[in-house]
Amino acid sequence: MSNFAVLLPMVIYLGIVYWLAVYSNRIMSKSKGGFIQEYFIGSREMGGFVLALTLVATYTSASSFIGGPGVAYKMGLGWVLLAMIQLPTAFLTLGVLGKKFAIVARKINAVTINDFLWERYKNKGVVILGSVSLILFFIAAMVAQFIGGARLFEAATGLSYNVGLAIFAVTVIIYTTVGGFRAVVLTDALQGIVMVIGTLALLIGIVNYGGGMANIINTLKATDPALITPFGPNNFISKPYILSFWVLVGFGVIGLPHTAVRCMGYKDSQSMHRAMVIGTFVVGFLMLGMHLAGVLGKAIIPDVTVGDLLMPQLTLKILPPVVAGLFLAGPLAAIMSTIDSQLILASAAIVKDLYLNYINPGIGETEGGNKQLQKISFYSTALIGIIVFLAAIKPPELIVWINLFAFGGLEAAFLWPTVLGLYWKRANAAGALASMATGIAAYIYFDRVVKRFMGMHIIVPVLLIALIVFVVVSLVTKKPEDRIIERFWGA
Repeated sequence: MSNFAVLLPMVIYLGIVYWLAVYSNRIMSKSKGGFIQEYFIGSREMGGFVLALTLVATYTSASSFIGGPGVAYKMGLGWVLLAMIQLPTAFLTLGVLGKKFAIVARKINAVTINDFLWERYKNKGVVILGSVSLILFFIAAMVAQFIGGARLFEAATGLSYNVGLAIFAVTVIIYTTVGGFRAVVLTDALQGIVMVIGTLALLIGIVNYGGGMANIINTLKATDPALITPFGPNNFISKPYILSFWVLVGFGVIGLPHTAVRCMGYKDSQSMHRAMVIGTFVVGFLMLGMHLAGVLGKAIIPDVTVGDLLMPQLTLKILPPVVAGLFLAGPLAAIMSTIDSQLILASAAIVKDLYLNYINPGIGETEGGNKQLQKISFYSTALIGIIVFLAAIKPPELIVWINLFAFGGLEAAFLWPTVLGLYWKRANAAGALASMATGIAAYIYFDRVVKRFMGMHIIVPVLLIALIVFVVVSLVTKKPEDRIIERFWGA
């Protein structure tokens, strides 16, 4: 009976998600803006509340709700401090990209980040490298999300990991494939609400179960005094690492394609300003709540062996079954909201950035071609989902590291071509291409060989190298054409 009570809120939640996909598909069939505009950017109709929650839900993921708290369980309060570096992500992303990116995207009719790169640099190499790196790093990121979703089902229901993986994968693939971008942002808004409610319920439950905050902290201190210091066991979290981590999960997120594309899809400036405030509050609450729950959980379940299983086990232990089911819908929501965004953009990279631009440019101009384009989009989305599902069948222990690896790779490729392309008139195709190639190569080398650089996360030297290469190569090669400058900076 208790197992049914846990499952019921999750089943209801999944049912709502499917309904939103069908609803979005009906709107898509009636859209006057064309299939591509509706399927990949939702006809640019997001309001402030939806924009804030889709941005937050896209950014928060299995890493935030499953992997991150699992690491906090081992590292203590220092990891909570590290996680709070993510507080200004929504504000920064919309503040730096928001208004100018939206204006430019409408002017050039951009639907994807690679649309922007093409119009700004007019270089096939930039777009192809961007598309390939986006697909590969997104697959790595989605594998982490699929693993998180499967482990959630495994711990909550008692089903095997592979059965949970299959249920989770089928749900995400179907609603993203059928509903497109609009289904993604509507479910993101729902998921954002569920995440906030679930996080609040879990924190209250942990404090009550542990006999109050003071009692829990004393238990942690008795277990290992390092758990309540800023630096964690063995001083793992050094000051240089904390500062450099902000580059990875704070400033660097401006370059993440799945967050940047949100800056193309809102209605007006008022929506953007409202989203900056709402998004900052929600990100701060979720990051503090979930990572703090991971640390406090050490006092309640001291013997968790696999960090990624902590949150489901903790939830089932301290909360009544129905409330536990509601909470478990929270991380399920976080995971699904990240995957669907990455899945739709990976599909867009194949269909819009590669197939439509280079293989069959005129296909969307006829009614028959438009229907064929719809089929190709649906098949591409489903195929990528299936590939990720197969890759997730044999999971590693901690998914947070896979997710952070994918984050860093995307930032190394896209941060400077996006930001400098928007704000530096001298930025050119040679500089962008050299920066992307060097950034990706340097990131892989540092990740495999160096591991840490002077106590810092490797993203710092990688982004610095990519920036220097971009600036130097741009300055010693030909200036961008006047027509490009006029289009981006003209009236």
